[in-house]
Amino acid sequence: MTHDQPTYDYIVVGAGSSGAVVAARLSENGCHRVLLLEAGTEDSGYFWSRIPVGVSKMIDLPAVNWCFSSEPDEGSGGRRIEVPRGKMLGGSSSINGMVYIRGQAQDYDHWAQLGNRGWSWQDVLPVYKRLENYAGGSDELRGRSGPLRITDTPRHKIPLLEKMIDAAQKIGLPFNADLNGATQEGVGMSQVTIAKGRRQSTAFCYLDPARNRPNLTIEQGALAETLILDGRRCVGVRYAANGQKRQARASREVVVCTGSIASPKLLELSGIGQGERLRSLGIAPVHELKGVGENLRDHYSPRVKFAINAPNATFNDNARGWRLAREALKYALWGEGFLATTSVPIRLYFRTRPGLETPDATVSILPFLYERIGHERKISRRRGITMNVNVLRSESTGSVHIKSADPAESPAIRFNFLSARADREGVLAAISKGRELMATSPLKELTGEEIAPGAHLRTDDELLDWVRHNAETTYHPVGTCKMGNDAMAVVDNELRVHGLHSLRVADASIMPTLTSGNTNAPCIMIGEKCAEMVLAAAVAKERQAA
Repeated sequence: MTHDQPTYDYIVVGAGSSGAVVAARLSENGCHRVLLLEAGTEDSGYFWSRIPVGVSKMIDLPAVNWCFSSEPDEGSGGRRIEVPRGKMLGGSSSINGMVYIRGQAQDYDHWAQLGNRGWSWQDVLPVYKRLENYAGGSDELRGRSGPLRITDTPRHKIPLLEKMIDAAQKIGLPFNADLNGATQEGVGMSQVTIAKGRRQSTAFCYLDPARNRPNLTIEQGALAETLILDGRRCVGVRYAANGQKRQARASREVVVCTGSIASPKLLELSGIGQGERLRSLGIAPVHELKGVGENLRDHYSPRVKFAINAPNATFNDNARGWRLAREALKYALWGEGFLATTSVPIRLYFRTRPGLETPDATVSILPFLYERIGHERKISRRRGITMNVNVLRSESTGSVHIKSADPAESPAIRFNFLSARADREGVLAAISKGRELMATSPLKELTGEEIAPGAHLRTDDELLDWVRHNAETTYHPVGTCKMGNDAMAVVDNELRVHGLHSLRVADASIMPTLTSGNTNAPCIMIGEKCAEMVLAAAVAKERQAA
């Protein structure tokens, strides 16, 4: 049974990294009635979301995580690969590793060169500055008073990291005090969305200050099932909440912000996509868009692991017994220590071959080993470090498509990893760089055996086979509703769905290509930029009417 149909000016579907920003900004002036729909609920996992170390609890927790997995394919050695996605207010910004990386200026200039006017680095830099609250770097490049608090991971509190910095400099990578500054190249401490020991999710930074606005309605536990179309115009959303079917109407626009996995899914469930594919699933095609669900990209990352032969050098010693109790006390009293930090405090950005203008690969280092015990990830008793290595701008592309007309069924995710030669060559170079770092003084004196892939694997074929059978993603899916004006584009440069009215998509799915690093910061920027464009369109319409 369908209940009443309340009408709002705007409906935002998905309260994640982008959607929370869109809803907060659209409701800010008090003039517009905004409905924000979120499939997750706040009570589940909310405590763990506050604490930075809580990522270890939430990465496999179905209450706050969609826990998607990919289809087996050649690039994954026939395995299913986990695809965690946030399912609560703040979305993935509430369960991620909290690393803040905007990417390189060239990433955005490339988007503009592809025909996306308004998305060059000079266009998006003011948006980044508006959202940031960061004390470091230069005033020219960094924001000081935005809603999102960003801090530097402390450099001197983990002696092992100092040795990593020394070793990196010896292999030609300078220390970079601001990895979001003029250049990304070098070794540097991660900038993170953590302040005073608390995760700075978009739920905390954007929605919490907006919650009491009378013109903003946040409905949790609301799974969007289809968009309501009146001809070529999107006029609302059908969704399920508390076991009931509901509808809500939008007099102005609907903005879909459900991420690279769920946004193409919602479009396809609504009859928007590849007509033949939809018909085969019993869905009547409403609007043909060949690019829906295509162009999926992610950072494919094998975990390279080394033993460390020094007591108290890694977090493995601090994660149990009296040392863990000490860390808990540190966190309770001062909001500091292991519990208050990101799992990836240090990273290297480098060029894998001569002639490249900017870095094309990264090694991100976790100062501990972890293992899987059943469905849980636990810090190992063995001392060591884990390296996430990957190319920055993966060229391998895959797809996300629904398997049926059932909104509750997860879509088929096909990554097609390592299908591009540049990705194969790049990941081999990144593994080599990680090995070179660990074999350089003063780090090599502490380095024990290479646990994975293992020093016995040396040839390209051996290493690529190991990558296929062991790599994971770094949880950065993008591109499935890509922005552009070519035949496979889904949205235009103002994020409007091609050929339809009053419907936009604003999340990582609109990225034409991957940015050089973690995708959370770009998603927040996309939310800010979308809200700006929606409000500008409203003003233009009002002027026209006058």
